[in-house]
Amino acid sequence: MLTFFIVQYTKGLMDRVASRLPTDLYAVAVAFIVLVMAQLAVGAHAADWRVYGLAFANAFLIAAAAGQMQNKVIRPPGLGGDTP
Repeated sequence: MLTFFIVQYTKGLMDRVASRLPTDLYAVAVAFIVLVMAQLAVGAHAADWRVYGLAFANAFLIAAAAGQMQNKVIRPPGLGGDTP
């Protein structure tokens, strides 16, 4: 959820600063930073490579979830012609 909000509030700025960076990759970067900060906040050792490896892998999952939230915001279920 935090990744979704950070991307939503800052993507206009990022479009002006780095116009060639796709929003999906920007969301992965934001998720990575959020995950690393959370791990360091709970006491993980900053020199431990596993913190960064797991954060990188999980960043893609978090970014995908944030993308799905964006789709639901733009096209809420039940309002379009998307009946099962």
